Amino acid sequence: MALTLLSPGELKDRGLDALERIAARAVAEEAFQRDPAFIEERLPLLGKLVDRYFASEVRGLEHLPEEGPFLLVANHSGGFLMPDVWALASAMLERFGVDRVVYPLVFDFALVVPGFGSTLRRLGAIPASVANAERALAEGAGVLVYPGGDWEAYRPWTQRNRIDFHDHHGFVKLALREGVPVIPAVSHGSHDSLIVVTRGEDIGRALGLERLRAQIFPFTFGVPFGLSPIFLPNLPYPAKIVVEVLEPVDWSHHDPGAAEEPDVVHGAYEEITGRMQGALNRLVAERPHPVAARLADASGLTRVFGRNGGDAERDPADQPPARGRTPEPR
Repeated sequence: MALTLLSPGELKDRGLDALERIAARAVAEEAFQRDPAFIEERLPLLGKLVDRYFASEVRGLEHLPEEGPFLLVANHSGGFLMPDVWALASAMLERFGVDRVVYPLVFDFALVVPGFGSTLRRLGAIPASVANAERALAEGAGVLVYPGGDWEAYRPWTQRNRIDFHDHHGFVKLALREGVPVIPAVSHGSHDSLIVVTRGEDIGRALGLERLRAQIFPFTFGVPFGLSPIFLPNLPYPAKIVVEVLEPVDWSHHDPGAAEEPDVVHGAYEEITGRMQGALNRLVAERPHPVAARLADASGLTRVFGRNGGDAERDPADQPPARGRTPEPR
């Protein structure tokens, strides 16, 4: 029997077909597989690991409602490891307990990674879709959404201090339709834990990754692989991570029909991203060098150089109050 050689284009299409089938099977599973006992056992351990390595700090948890549905909108940093996500999730668990349900919306393909995907599901992650978000809110749960997705999570290192939701307005429409509280959360330092050289948009387009709801094929630089693609992750740099939950935005004066009005949706999008960028700018000014700050903290040099890693010591009265899990002084 003669062997038929496939062209590069045919090989690409067959590979994408196979990956699409894998993703479809994952999405076809029951979306809601949250396991409270597993969360109580494992999430604090993840939180401690993140805190030990990154000296994570979470502020502003008092802005989250004690009960009822809400939409928590956050910037996405740190690539695949997403240390700020684990810091925020473990701090919320510590403050509210396992009975306060919050569902993070997650990219489909994260749920098909062997071991990792099943862990995410048991921790409460659900595939990112409007239907799943609406179901979660209808159950009275919180929903954690990262509108920037992979585009923001792998923005170049030179853009690390930028909120970039890539004009994704779906979360605004969802919030307006459902009439739930909308709370922004901003993280700083997580995107200093890796150096993204490029998103690799051209490579992503050439590979046809839009079929998989992906737009990028990132390259990072670090140890041990140097300049490497996304499937060869380098070790994260130890960076001081701060997550701050902000006061809710008030869209209660809009009725559900406003979700179909482009001017209203765009205005709400600009409002929340503007507030988040302002908060991120403030956090950057407070601690401009997260890696230096973490290394100084770990080595005991904070007393010499100040808590900001080489910047002038600030008056504690000027610092926003910390809430949730705050690292012990080192």
